[in-house]
Amino acid sequence: MAVPTAPSSPPAAPDTGTAGAAAVPRYADLDALRRQDPLIAEVILGEAARQAGTVQLIAAENFTSPAVLAALGSPLANKYAEGYPGARHHGGCERVDTAERIARERATALFGADHANVQPHSGSAAVLAVYAALLRPGDGVLALSLDRGGHLTHGSPANFSGRWYDFTGYGVDPVTGRTDPGELRRLAREHRPRAIVCGSICDPRHPDYALFREVADEVGAWLIVDAAHPLGLVAGGAAPSPVPYADVVCATTHKVLRGPRGGMILCGRSLAERIDRAVFPFSQGGAQMHTIAAKAVAFGEASTPAFAGYAHRVVANARVLAGALAAEGFTVVTGGTDTHLLVVDPAPLGVDGRTARSRLAAAGLIADVCGLPSGTGRGVRIGTAAVTTQGMGEGEMARIAALFARAVREDGGRAGASVGSGGGGGAVGTGGAGGVRAQVHDLAGRFPPYP
Repeated sequence: MAVPTAPSSPPAAPDTGTAGAAAVPRYADLDALRRQDPLIAEVILGEAARQAGTVQLIAAENFTSPAVLAALGSPLANKYAEGYPGARHHGGCERVDTAERIARERATALFGADHANVQPHSGSAAVLAVYAALLRPGDGVLALSLDRGGHLTHGSPANFSGRWYDFTGYGVDPVTGRTDPGELRRLAREHRPRAIVCGSICDPRHPDYALFREVADEVGAWLIVDAAHPLGLVAGGAAPSPVPYADVVCATTHKVLRGPRGGMILCGRSLAERIDRAVFPFSQGGAQMHTIAAKAVAFGEASTPAFAGYAHRVVANARVLAGALAAEGFTVVTGGTDTHLLVVDPAPLGVDGRTARSRLAAAGLIADVCGLPSGTGRGVRIGTAAVTTQGMGEGEMARIAALFARAVREDGGRAGASVGSGGGGGAVGTGGAGGVRAQVHDLAGRFPPYP
């Protein structure tokens, strides 16, 4: 479905992969939005065009299904529903109670957990609630250092976590990029934290959950697993589950899970009431029932064989991309990946991470930066969840790697390099007036996120 352009724009061209020909899900009542608020309509349509005309390599992003988006835009957005099913502070909650029960039942079945709270508005809100349930202000917490891949909620002084709790950061081996078991044990024994947090925003390998459980038990600490990144792979059977090891698992419902933006918490029966009370009434008010319904849709989708196949393709694509980027001269952190994400150091190509990200963006390759395990600079963090949702495969990963390298080397948004248009090839030529940006746009246009 071709996207109608904003009122100030010319009519949209047929959907052939050219600029302005993005598509949005068919549920959207864009005509009503254009009549009521053409400025916001233009913003939405412009963003749809941006997403369809560039290659989305941000590891934390994905494309939700039209069904998920339909739930987000439903009349459930109108309902105020403080509390939990059967115990709301407002009347008229019978239908939304059903939606939340379905979401909880699907989440617990999908991840093999005793209890699920699906109300957190974000991953950070989920972490806040978990800390509130298990800790008191001033308690010690051991978590991955921020400069080695820890999240803001793992002790940043700018975040509630760093202001309310006493965090100690563990690191990673600067050569292997993996958690150092010896350091983890030493710091746990030295500081005797009340909780240990396992989780990273840029670790491309599976965590050793058994190690973290063993160390937590040794010092009498709660084990909190922040599984925002890997939980979608867990749902699809493409990554080990933290549920059997953790006291509490907190996560997001977007990323690989491919649901709406939001958070969730999984725990055992013994902690269910404490977790629920820490979400409501301690840290949140009314639940966003349209988002909870969209989470239920996503959990249902993630329980299918089709999603399991998708999750495994995400990992296969990431591994091919890692190998192809290594062949192009990038240093791949940990030497590869087990997951949907990878981190590369562009220093061998003569640029730093921030410069590389800027050049990639100019070429239409959208990526992030993050700290390197060595602590000496910043690398580029990329993921394959979104491009796999679009239908790209291992052949396209080879082509993306060639485009990626040319963009970083020559500032590809303006360079005159040309990359072969064959879906399975990554050969780079020397002609082509449009440069790498045109080649990226051509690739993106052949895999529209919402055909």
